Amino acid sequence: MRCAIMQPTYMPWAGYLNLMASVDLFIYLDDAQYERSSWQNRNRVLVKGAPTWLTLPVVRGFLGASIHDVVVDDATKWRRKHATLLSNAYARHPFSHEMVSAIASMADESLVCLADLNMALLAQFRERLSITTPTLRSSQLGIPGVRSARLIQILEKLGATEYVTPPGALDYLKEDAFTQHTSVQLLVHDFQPAPYPQRETAQFHSHLSILDVAAHLGWQACQKYVRPDAEAIRKFSQD
Repeated sequence: MRCAIMQPTYMPWAGYLNLMASVDLFIYLDDAQYERSSWQNRNRVLVKGAPTWLTLPVVRGFLGASIHDVVVDDATKWRRKHATLLSNAYARHPFSHEMVSAIASMADESLVCLADLNMALLAQFRERLSITTPTLRSSQLGIPGVRSARLIQILEKLGATEYVTPPGALDYLKEDAFTQHTSVQLLVHDFQPAPYPQRETAQFHSHLSILDVAAHLGWQACQKYVRPDAEAIRKFSQD
């Protein structure tokens, strides 16, 4: 069984969803430590042709807390602001309506926990992209530990035979000698986003939120974009 373990991020890019579609089980690492100004609570979209941060504010006082304990700051009226910004920024794009319809859960004020909100939005994206990969939350597994040692415990408890990691995590996996402490095969996810026509810019801006792809191409074409013919997973090499 091929697994991936990732923090639930806000409005993630296409590569995140490609990873989710490429495995047999996807675990949301929702009890990882919250990091300010990270992908956990922000992402980028195009505004007048320029990449612009869309940052979700959280209530202060969560330094060192887990993602699933962090509460969004509704006193800032961010829900309306984000919806308005996205509607205005993509108003003249060919699939603006399709994109906006996928963020309906953002208006649900009962979703006050950062992890819950991110996963609710991801559920909407998954539905439109026909991604049926089962998911679990690490906070529900009751497995202690840190870094690679905890990942290995999670993978082995779930019966995983392969673990797919993004390239950015390779340094600490090597440092922890991941492959020497488990029989789970380590694979590397190396998704390369293909350029697509973007309005109001002559330069292609990659690694934006999936919302930018959806506004330009529509969700049906997004399915092909997120799942290209060439697999984005390669075997890990120590070299």
